[in-house]
Amino acid sequence: MTRPLRIQFPNAVYHVINRGNEKSDIFNDDEDRNCFLKILAQSSKTYKIKLYCYVLMKNHFHLLVETPLGNLSEFMRHFNITYTSHYNRRHNRVGHLYQGRYKSILVEKDSYLTMVSRYIHLNPARTALIKSLKPDQQLQYLWSYNWSSLPGYLNPAIQLEFLDYQTVLAEYGGCNQTGINQYKQQLAEDLNTDFSINDKIIGQSILGGKKFVSRIKDSHLKNKKERENPGVGEIHKYLSQDIVLSLLADEFGVKPEKIFTTQGHIKQITMTVLYNYANLNNREVGELFGVDYSTVSQNRKRLRERVEKDKKAETLLEKIELKLSRIKI
Repeated sequence: MTRPLRIQFPNAVYHVINRGNEKSDIFNDDEDRNCFLKILAQSSKTYKIKLYCYVLMKNHFHLLVETPLGNLSEFMRHFNITYTSHYNRRHNRVGHLYQGRYKSILVEKDSYLTMVSRYIHLNPARTALIKSLKPDQQLQYLWSYNWSSLPGYLNPAIQLEFLDYQTVLAEYGGCNQTGINQYKQQLAEDLNTDFSINDKIIGQSILGGKKFVSRIKDSHLKNKKERENPGVGEIHKYLSQDIVLSLLADEFGVKPEKIFTTQGHIKQITMTVLYNYANLNNREVGELFGVDYSTVSQNRKRLRERVEKDKKAETLLEKIELKLSRIKI
């Protein structure tokens, strides 16, 4: 199965979901949840992310974010690595916390932002146990669920500084009691129906109208290199191999043709960046280095493990990826 490709551009909006490895819990207690929110606030500030909604469940989380700088990948990697490091240290464990890469759905802001916010906020009441309760009990559970952004939507006195509540509530009358009441009423109505956004998602990656989808195809898919003919849900912009190698050579202070003889973290970063940004698979990267595809996979894995422990390596990789993300194609 091919890896889902990413599409990034300034001011894009995403519904992001990430699940625990093998469906395992990613929160053991409230201390974990509070730390998660602290890291989320810090990462959002660092990467200039607008955060509209979130919900923390036992083994996964949902976010609704906007990326003014078009840097979702950089934000999510920093955020996920930082929380994983916390969780592993606190619970004396090693290895991956999440089940592969996060899932991101590109959202047409004008038409679907508020719909996604409601879908996210309804998650706590969608579990099998809560769905078995009477409707009024389901609502009571939803209103009392603390680990989502919903409490701040319903009570301005407890709103968090790093969240944008106004944009969603504007459709319901604004950040006033009228808007709050209408938003709350809509959630109650949604809970009593089969409300969902899943049937509206195109190609498992885009939530938007026909014009929006067409514009995304034309702007980010046409004439771009594809991996096994990806569909709408597998869109991304890729750089040429030469551009990537030139940037890496400058960063590491070596000639481009010498970069394939490097070792250690330089080799690991080069393999990872070629894979992620030049759309080369493990076999193609291996041919450049004169090794087999499994060696490339192992080196990429070692880099992931390294950046979780080595702050300098993490900072260097973030610096390189930020430069690559700003290159215009």
